[in-house]
Amino acid sequence: MSYNRRSKNITEGVARAPNRSMYYGLGYKEEDFGKPMIGVANGHSTITPCNSGLQRLADAAVEGLKAAGANPQIFGTPTISDGMAMGTEGMKYSLVSREVISDCVETCVGGQWMDGVIVIGGCDKNMPGGMMGMLRANVPSLYIYGGTILPGKYKGQDLNIVSVFEAVGQFSAGKMDERDFCEIEKRAIPGSGSCGGMYTANTMSSSFEALGMSLPYSSTMANVEDEVVENVKKAAAIMVEAVKKDLKPRDIVTKKAIENAVAVILATGGSTNAVLHYLAIAHAAEVDWTIDDFERMRKKVPVLCNLKPSGQYLAIDLHRAGGIPAVMKELLKHGMIHGDAMTITGKTVAENLSDVPDLSPDQDVIRPVSQPLYAEGHLAILKGNLSPEGAVAKITGLKNPVITGPARVFDDEQSALASIMAGQIKAGDVMVLRYLGPKGGPGMPEMLAPTGALIGQGLGESVGLITDGRFSGGTWGMVVGHVAPEAYEGGAIALVQEGDSITIDAHQLLLQLHVSDEELARRRAGWTQPAPRYTRGVLAKFARNASSASAGAVLDKFD
Repeated sequence: MSYNRRSKNITEGVARAPNRSMYYGLGYKEEDFGKPMIGVANGHSTITPCNSGLQRLADAAVEGLKAAGANPQIFGTPTISDGMAMGTEGMKYSLVSREVISDCVETCVGGQWMDGVIVIGGCDKNMPGGMMGMLRANVPSLYIYGGTILPGKYKGQDLNIVSVFEAVGQFSAGKMDERDFCEIEKRAIPGSGSCGGMYTANTMSSSFEALGMSLPYSSTMANVEDEVVENVKKAAAIMVEAVKKDLKPRDIVTKKAIENAVAVILATGGSTNAVLHYLAIAHAAEVDWTIDDFERMRKKVPVLCNLKPSGQYLAIDLHRAGGIPAVMKELLKHGMIHGDAMTITGKTVAENLSDVPDLSPDQDVIRPVSQPLYAEGHLAILKGNLSPEGAVAKITGLKNPVITGPARVFDDEQSALASIMAGQIKAGDVMVLRYLGPKGGPGMPEMLAPTGALIGQGLGESVGLITDGRFSGGTWGMVVGHVAPEAYEGGAIALVQEGDSITIDAHQLLLQLHVSDEELARRRAGWTQPAPRYTRGVLAKFARNASSASAGAVLDKFD
């Protein structure tokens, strides 16, 4: 029986001959044309350690697909290193790359009439970009995460990429000598793999496992260890079975599946970026999902995992404690996820978890529901006159997530960082970083450099920071991002003036500018939209087409 979509859709005879001839040029034989053609979207790149270890996984996928009776078709996807681009103009390309990756996957799968696709990625935007492309193409698909990095070591302490950004603040504040600073910089990244905490890459990989689009245990493996290669070979065989069963992404990525993914994001203390990316993923899947659904989920799912940035451990520690299956088993026992949701294995969530042991008492990475780190989830949606469409705050790890203070206003990230480094930001201030949204940035850059500097200077809990840009998954503190509408579109954040009083109140889910409606109307009448920062190329296209952050900053929301 043939599972090849191309052979079913190409006219026999003369029209088919040139098509087959191209494949003969690639070394195909007559018998290959009855086999499924399965794409391998290879994110390998020597741009970043996150992706530098992916080639051996792509090679394993090719080997596994051939062994399972399929024809692998390899194509590339790009990546941007968020860690390297952070604090530079290059950071504006990060979110843009999510759309480029999704376009690459959709284009190659559609253009070559592939029967299925395996996407292999590492750095942050590889995950949502790959998933969005898979959902658009909607042929049987499976996501393979390249794996997390192992921790660096210095003076008996585990290090990761955020250690470096926080060390910048400590060094500038005179709290760290130059030798220690340089050693941390050299040792934080010991090899290949994605950033080690429950930052954006590991948040998205973990959620994809919960979503049902990756294999159990696969999302927290270390890139340099052998089990990740064995997982790829197993995934290749499952991919071929999914093609035979015609099990498509939109059969799996339902509202129940997204609720499962968000439950795991909350239970693991995941990145604020997950809010933006799941709005985009739901849009690609045509699932009814809004920013308010995150708040609905937050109220019923506790934080169970003690993971960085606001906790103690790294993703590899979570893996050794039982991984995402252990977290999901605990959530399933208490009715917090849907056991009947389908997965790429052909089994339901409950079937996949049936043999997973209960939590071990010999670890404290994963807490039971009866003893959570926090009784409610950590990703809060704040609204008020500064963010009527919503803004996103990570509220765990703070002694008192409430601040009212004077606004310190910046129209770019670099001047804000310079002010912090110069000691001009004081406890009680509320920094406002604006014109950094999807259209205004453009590309909604992440603010890890200023937030890391604040934490390094000991101001992480005493200074507020709000922005229409994003935060790194490694960020924690009194910070609120994704403010919508953004400044470039005339949102209230554009009207804030130096010294205005602003309240961030995570208890009341409030982001409020203490200025009268009449005064805001007067300011709005005098406001003029700035000229676009880019008028050609990919950044200009993104700025022209991006939706609001409250709708995922997607480029194809035309209704």
